[in-house]
Amino acid sequence: MSKVYLIGAGPGDEELITLKAIRLLKKCDIVLYDRLTNDNLLKYLRDDCKVYYCGKKPGSHYKTQDEINDMLVLYAKQGHTVGRIKGGDPYIFGRGGEEALRLHEEGIDFEVIPGITSPISVLNYSGIPTTHRKIAQSFHVYIGKSSDKLNIDWKIVSKIEGTNIFLMGLESLDMIVSNLIENGKDKNTPVGVIMEGTTANQKKVIGSLDNIVKKVRKAGLKSPCIIVVGDVVSFNEKLNWYEKKPLFGLNICVTRSKEQSKEISEKIIDLGGEVTEINTIKVVDTSENLDKYKEKLSEYDYVVLTSINAVNIFFKRLQDLEIDIRTIKAKFIVIGSKTSKVLKEKGIIPFAIPEHFVAESLIEKMKEFVVSGDKILLPQSKIARPYTYESLKEFGCKVDKVDLYDTVEGDIRNKESIDETMDEVDIILFTSPSTVKNLIKMVGIDKIKDKKIISIGDITKKELDRWELKCVKCDKCTTESLIEKIISIKKEELDV
Repeated sequence: MSKVYLIGAGPGDEELITLKAIRLLKKCDIVLYDRLTNDNLLKYLRDDCKVYYCGKKPGSHYKTQDEINDMLVLYAKQGHTVGRIKGGDPYIFGRGGEEALRLHEEGIDFEVIPGITSPISVLNYSGIPTTHRKIAQSFHVYIGKSSDKLNIDWKIVSKIEGTNIFLMGLESLDMIVSNLIENGKDKNTPVGVIMEGTTANQKKVIGSLDNIVKKVRKAGLKSPCIIVVGDVVSFNEKLNWYEKKPLFGLNICVTRSKEQSKEISEKIIDLGGEVTEINTIKVVDTSENLDKYKEKLSEYDYVVLTSINAVNIFFKRLQDLEIDIRTIKAKFIVIGSKTSKVLKEKGIIPFAIPEHFVAESLIEKMKEFVVSGDKILLPQSKIARPYTYESLKEFGCKVDKVDLYDTVEGDIRNKESIDETMDEVDIILFTSPSTVKNLIKMVGIDKIKDKKIISIGDITKKELDRWELKCVKCDKCTTESLIEKIISIKKEELDV
């Protein structure tokens, strides 16, 4: 049965979306989204969900509101479950009411999913409490621009003792200030103007009614902005928690698969950075290749797992085949602390872990105990380097190499907005040669060459060198090492 969900996505920080919104996005066949929503929210969609970009950039709308309304009606009547992702809350100056009324008129079933609204959240991220006991016991939100005359009684607004908040009012700032002063508001009243709050582009200008216009012009703020007038603005330094985070102001592009991006993305966000997630690779399960070896599993001396994907897919296939893990007598060898951790979660302690997380180090470690004639199972990626397999064969080992999974080029869900998205990126993280090659193919080298680039290891760096892309190299293939490099780049820029 068809249905439309009008979903509030919050103000920009991708984590300010509700659990209910995420759950319902996974139900959708078709999704329409605006410029003011975070593209990373598209990762919650099913692979077969169709995505339409509606734009809504100031002065350059990609789709008109009537066109959006028509699309919602059309796809719903075709029997689809449709998601309409809107920045902030659908009903707070977001035309969600217009969309809902059109759906009602057409007899289409719909639900509205509230979103965290910018008048509260953006002020929070700017160190400004919307209300404060004894200082501001109320807050009032106004639209700062309109196709018609603003319907604001300035005589009343200027006398309000609480907090006055104007959305989408940057172009009207001079008029707003003038009306407040002319109607009796003290010209020394604190004012804050916040651009693109809760994102890496957040920029804040603090002043008073008599000087805020001049300060904002000098700072070069651009829409979207929120204007806040009231004594609560004076708290902005003491309560300024977000802008003091070590990675604040940086937009960092993570190019791993969806499954591998989670850990590094969350650490970046926790440190105040914004993540642009482009899944340049997609993992395709080919573990049925393991089936022909299932009768031999009890005969192996060693099982070598070189990635988290290999661990997870290997054990999932064993489960699908209803194979008792206790029948495997082999010792398990892994590359990397994270792979080791995942293996331990399966109830198995690795027999050996190389000092460095590369194939060469793995072979050096295995030289200590492997002997000719040992039977070794090597479940790995189809595109894995042949070094491990060939080296073990040279030892005289009997090696069964299984293509457990393949890594293919990922998909860009936000094709219409990818250029705008890449323009916002400051740093790109590459963790393998395939992430380099695939991102170049997906967005073009011109969108990459002027960015700061961090690579993991020599092999990834060689691929970047081939494209004449300068980079900073991480010698350790760990999330912690990547974070340290990002922080060092930020520090260098500040020192300059």
